[in-house]
Amino acid sequence: MASPHGDRTVAFSLQLARAHQELRRRVREIRAGIGNRTLPDDVLVHHCLAFCTALTEHHRGEDDGMFADVLRARPDLAPTVAKLVEDHGWITSILSRVGRLAAQAAESPGADLEAIGRELDGLTAIMDSHFNFEERVLSEALDRTTPDTGWSDPVFRFRGGTG
Repeated sequence: MASPHGDRTVAFSLQLARAHQELRRRVREIRAGIGNRTLPDDVLVHHCLAFCTALTEHHRGEDDGMFADVLRARPDLAPTVAKLVEDHGWITSILSRVGRLAAQAAESPGADLEAIGRELDGLTAIMDSHFNFEERVLSEALDRTTPDTGWSDPVFRFRGGTG
């Protein structure tokens, strides 16, 4: 779809869905690695910490950029955006626990990683619900009325990664 805010072709809703799919893939990969012990513990911990960073950066890009632009174009979405920001707070809380557990595991070779796995299970459930809701309620606004003032890079592309 051609953007009304520039000369490039964009479909922000599609890019958002792809970013969410990548985050889902990463968390599933880490969880499977913990459950099957397919990778050494230190590699799993590293992947876990990289995932936490990627998800945090994604949400920070939404909170600090994308949502502000959505609201400028569509102030009627304020309650929806407030709900999404609230979800980010819940997710951040879980990511903090995952990060603490991963840091402890990094310092204790042979540590039980199942506590991380349980947190990731809860995180996955919340992420799926959050991502589905976000994609459903923001698609039209993203594609038709939201300019990219620089927020797309942190929202759609992840720095440190697990693959």
